[in-house]
Amino acid sequence: MNKVAFITGASRGLGEAIAAQLLDAGWWVTGLARNPSPQPAHPRQAWLRVDLADVDAATALAQAAMQQAAREPVSHAILVNNAAMAEPVGRLGQLATRELAASLSVNLLAPVAIANAFCGAFADPRVNRRVINVTSGLAARAIAGASLYSVAKCAMEMLTRALAVDHPEASFAAVTLRPGIIDTGMQVFMRSRSADELPDVGMFRNFHDDGQLVSADRVAQVTIAGLIDRDVES
Repeated sequence: MNKVAFITGASRGLGEAIAAQLLDAGWWVTGLARNPSPQPAHPRQAWLRVDLADVDAATALAQAAMQQAAREPVSHAILVNNAAMAEPVGRLGQLATRELAASLSVNLLAPVAIANAFCGAFADPRVNRRVINVTSGLAARAIAGASLYSVAKCAMEMLTRALAVDHPEASFAAVTLRPGIIDTGMQVFMRSRSADELPDVGMFRNFHDDGQLVSADRVAQVTIAGLIDRDVES
């Protein structure tokens, strides 16, 4: 029977690393990304070219792929809500409404809609199902200039709780992952901001200068070992 994974933001960073390691372990992986990876295609990998800012279109594509996968014999199905955008950076009161809408669409609305599609497609309690919502330490605190990101990540953690109470069956688990400080393009973006945009930009620069950033491959390895390869509770 197949083990199938759906990963948003799978073309780079943590999403790409998780996808690569699951493929090595024999999973079938569908990556959702605006720009699919330029790496050679893997025979067990499919790509959905989606822009999560267009929630309706992205969810329709994801739902169709999930329903198709569910028609085959499946033993395990996972969704990793990994994709996120750091923009816009700036204090509330300085942001354009269209920027607010785009950010919340990618960071919150799309994960909720895709999780909804996943639960609908993989409703068979005989299938081991798991939703992993990638959030951040900023879900628990706000810093000036990046509070919109915190709002979305805090709500993502409530999504995990909501999934857990809506699906209490033993074969389903919803988990929040705060992966720590990863060496990705988002960190590059944050430490390149001006102090006017992001008053705490020094914190992000110190992460880099002090060698605190962890490789995406290492975080993926720990994530798979701790949250996918072993039994977990919501």
